[in-house]
Amino acid sequence: MTTTQSPTVLIAGATSASGVAAAQALHDAGARVLVAGTSAERLAERLPFAAGRYAADLSDPAAAHALADRIHDEVGPIDGLIHLVGGWRGGKGLAGQSDEDYDFLHRNVVTTLRNTSRAFYADIAASPVGRLAVVSSTAVRQPTGSGANYVAVKAAAEAWTMATAAGLRAAQSGSKQTPVPQHSAAVVLVIKAFVDAAARQRDPEKDFAGFTDVTDFATAVAGLFDADAAALNGTRLSLVPRA
Repeated sequence: MTTTQSPTVLIAGATSASGVAAAQALHDAGARVLVAGTSAERLAERLPFAAGRYAADLSDPAAAHALADRIHDEVGPIDGLIHLVGGWRGGKGLAGQSDEDYDFLHRNVVTTLRNTSRAFYADIAASPVGRLAVVSSTAVRQPTGSGANYVAVKAAAEAWTMATAAGLRAAQSGSKQTPVPQHSAAVVLVIKAFVDAAARQRDPEKDFAGFTDVTDFATAVAGLFDADAAALNGTRLSLVPRA
């Protein structure tokens, strides 16, 4: 990380393998890492090195704004928001795509993104290295009936992120009155699926073709803060390994 200052980065949904790996990579690169999740115990167990740990239900807009207020009081504004809140429910064909599963996915993926990005948008827009990153899926461009609920909410999350990117562009390099160099960016990180060392150990015969290792994902996340904001903003960046 070659930025002139150590960015403060909040990872939402940080207790997954990808979240822990991203937090570690950012921490090792010199960032001040804050982590949020639903379980204080898991946050403490898996992320003891984090500069701040916050248990919160980010699907609740009041809780998301309360989190922002608390972080602003304790730490100050953040520079980056890495949104990893998600989940998976699928199968049963198109007719079997239940309302219950859709509501679960929408709440975890879209609602948490909307709440956190709105709560911290001003921070990201003002930061000299502001970054919003969300994880999406290759399935959005190759949907199946059995994954219809999942791809629908992932597509919505992508659209929200692109709208955020448009807002950042309009406020910076796109401003006709007072344009400034682009310094903040919103980006979609695309994977097929994640894999980590534990998964490989559990299933040594599986080749995990096309899966993104969480360590590679973590390196890419840390690298966002060194990338050119104008080139990065509004992009859909594939992290699927080449065959």
